[in-house]
Amino acid sequence: MVNLVAAQKPLLHGLMKMAGVVPHSVEIEQGTVMNFWVPSETIKKPKKSKEDTTTTKSKPNKPVVVLVHGFAAEGIVTWQFQVGSLTKKYTVYVPDLLFFGGSITDSPDRSPTFQAECLMKGLRKLGVDKCTVVGFSYGGMVAFKMAELYPDLVQALVVSGSILAMTDSISHTTLHNLGFSSSSELLLPTSVKGLKALLSVAAYKKLWFPDCLHQDFLEVMFNNRKERGELLEGLIVSNKDTNTIHLLWGENDQIFKLELAQNMKEQLGDKVTFQGIKKAGHLVHLERPCVYNRCLKQFLASLHAPEAQK
Repeated sequence: MVNLVAAQKPLLHGLMKMAGVVPHSVEIEQGTVMNFWVPSETIKKPKKSKEDTTTTKSKPNKPVVVLVHGFAAEGIVTWQFQVGSLTKKYTVYVPDLLFFGGSITDSPDRSPTFQAECLMKGLRKLGVDKCTVVGFSYGGMVAFKMAELYPDLVQALVVSGSILAMTDSISHTTLHNLGFSSSSELLLPTSVKGLKALLSVAAYKKLWFPDCLHQDFLEVMFNNRKERGELLEGLIVSNKDTNTIHLLWGENDQIFKLELAQNMKEQLGDKVTFQGIKKAGHLVHLERPCVYNRCLKQFLASLHAPEAQK
């Protein structure tokens, strides 16, 4: 039987290429490879010759935005409604974090620090010197760590549905309120019932799909379960200062509630701005993409006004 979710991938890949981004693998170090969707103009395939088999790269000529996905899906699935909206004025990179999409490592390190280090090395190899990182959920935690470790690279952060650190108290309280015993039970469902439960707390509006589509999504999007479970166990992120942070939140987020975002704003101080989006849950960028994109572009324009208006 045809997997309907897998069958949509060629269409999604085609839409991304129409938006000007193409897949490209980067060897971070021996045994570690990350997949990125990168601007097509920055990647030039070599002429067919025995002597030259390398791919040449040119530096981006517009402000760089890096979109970092969450835990339930790879990069372009997460950001499918944002890429095309941004590519006219910004150079957009969409990585697949390790154990998502085509990214893999033989390293036993499962920490957000390792994810951030690999992401930084990949971007450097792609010619990125400075960027704004947009992180959702798990990707937001990786983005916080990236900004902490590499403030020269990360000029600003936009974070949705994420927190600085998944402490034991926050994890226990959040999971207890949602009716789950562990992060893995919530974020790595093994059944259609479990996936429906995840979607019911992640979205503001109740979503209905036939069971066969839920099953197809499970088969396509929840591979590397052992390694992803280890990623959850290693999920501790520090709260060191960064340049500029914009919190862009679904006001009805049940996983990371609005109060957590407001507390984080107070904790981080004057460099942090906050915007709430009504009638949106944890999946704010998918539920209300037009509003989310408008808010995101307003913030980016405030950072890059001279460049973006060219």
